[in-house]
Amino acid sequence: MELYGQTDKSYPQKITIHAIEILLLWLSYWILFQNGGDWIEQFIKIKNVTENSVERRAIIFIFNILIFLRLAYMMIFLLKRKIPWEESISVPLAFAVYYIGFSLFVLPISHSLDYVDYLAIVLFVIGCILNSGGEILRNKWKEQPENKGKIYTKGFFRYSRHINYFGDILWVTAYAIVTRNVYSAFIPVLIFFFFAFYNAPMLDKYLKSRYGKEYESYEKSTKMLIPFIY
Repeated sequence: MELYGQTDKSYPQKITIHAIEILLLWLSYWILFQNGGDWIEQFIKIKNVTENSVERRAIIFIFNILIFLRLAYMMIFLLKRKIPWEESISVPLAFAVYYIGFSLFVLPISHSLDYVDYLAIVLFVIGCILNSGGEILRNKWKEQPENKGKIYTKGFFRYSRHINYFGDILWVTAYAIVTRNVYSAFIPVLIFFFFAFYNAPMLDKYLKSRYGKEYESYEKSTKMLIPFIY
């Protein structure tokens, strides 16, 4: 967790991340709307069903664009810590699971849109707001001189210590719902276990060492990941 204490603009790494992500977005578009789906069907044997599929695929691609824009905003305006070169590769590869993975999962699906998909869109929006909105509010609070060296426990973070991770789980779940492919459910499940049993506890340990009793008090009064539950 030593990277959290190092500030650096890391422009080369950020440019690399965005370049790889743009390539992944193009691959997603190729799979969803061009002859990539036919290629996948021929060589990887994932059925490419085209009837009643355009709107569902469009939602997946719009999700991709919005996630890319959110990540770009966070890295340009909010992320202050150093980005190691290995992370400039691992981050886009992780997002390839969403951009490419969900594009593949939706290929064999011809189910017309219904209320479940509209609920998934709402879930996606809520997840993005909890994640990006929470980060934006925290960043504004930390920019105030009187808050220097203090732990942020306001806004969405009053409901869970890692509400931004919970937001991630929600928008990833929305992706899986829109695909209507049962296999895609493994992605949000894996994301939950990663946050709940690795990333969030590791970050808790770091924050406790940095903020001491202030964080211990926050930890006792606030759930770790899911508001009011866990």
